[in-house]
Amino acid sequence: MAILGERDRHRIRRQRPRWGRGCLALLLAGFAASAAPAPAPAAATSSATPAVANEYQLKAVFLFNFTKYVEWPATAFADPQAPFVIGVVGDDPFGAALDDTVRGEKVNGRALVVRRYGPKDEIKDCQILFIAATEAARLEQITAGLKGRNVLTVGDTDQFTDHGGMIWLVMENNKIRLKINLDAAKAAKLTINSNLLRAAEVTGHSAN
Repeated sequence: MAILGERDRHRIRRQRPRWGRGCLALLLAGFAASAAPAPAPAAATSSATPAVANEYQLKAVFLFNFTKYVEWPATAFADPQAPFVIGVVGDDPFGAALDDTVRGEKVNGRALVVRRYGPKDEIKDCQILFIAATEAARLEQITAGLKGRNVLTVGDTDQFTDHGGMIWLVMENNKIRLKINLDAAKAAKLTINSNLLRAAEVTGHSAN
């Protein structure tokens, strides 16, 4: 199994909004080369296997780059100085990878930060929310609770987009592909860049 080196991950992470479809395809190819078949992800611990750790390092890069391919309305932020927040609800599978990926980065002049929510925490002030596998049983409850808010929901649990989630990171035949529920994204008043849509399988009435 090919493993991306630290220099490669750093190079991918530092790509800017000028990315086009070709660069996105390279990132998808990086997933294909680096991800190994895995069961539904569990919480990251110090005993996580290298394959799982590497998988979530790359998924952290995807979360970061979604900030470049999705537009949020001004109403998504409390004020002009509010940070851009990537949230994780449930047992965090990323370890330090997500914090390392966004450290020092900005989105349209806003500081980019990571926040973690427990199952009983109120999810607020969040623009991207990764819903961990430990929350699969209450996925529809979480997405329903976000109705009317400008939050991009991302996950990798089975049938994620069929239960209200917006972007499903699908592991299939040693590759990661994207499945996007465009209706759910539009309902949240989020605009997804056409390059990202072309690189994904798009579902919903809006896809027709």
